[in-house]
Amino acid sequence: MILKYAFLAFVFWLLYKLVFDFIVPVYQSTKHVRRQMGDIQEHLRRQYQQQEQAQRQTAQAQQQRTAPKKADKGDYLDFEEIK
Repeated sequence: MILKYAFLAFVFWLLYKLVFDFIVPVYQSTKHVRRQMGDIQEHLRRQYQQQEQAQRQTAQAQQQRTAPKKADKGDYLDFEEIK
């Protein structure tokens, strides 16, 4: 009878150690790593958007700097009549 209770106490102690010394820390570590990965992805997404915006602004500034060219008259050549 005492052996039965001692064995059950040992089993419960092992389960307690397994849960609180292994499963809970693994869960917390996984949660922490996932949060960090999400933060990194968010940071990279913001950085990419900033680069895209800077490139668009640079392209717009370059387009505004270039003077509009004269209207092309096509293949028309101005000529003088020879008499």
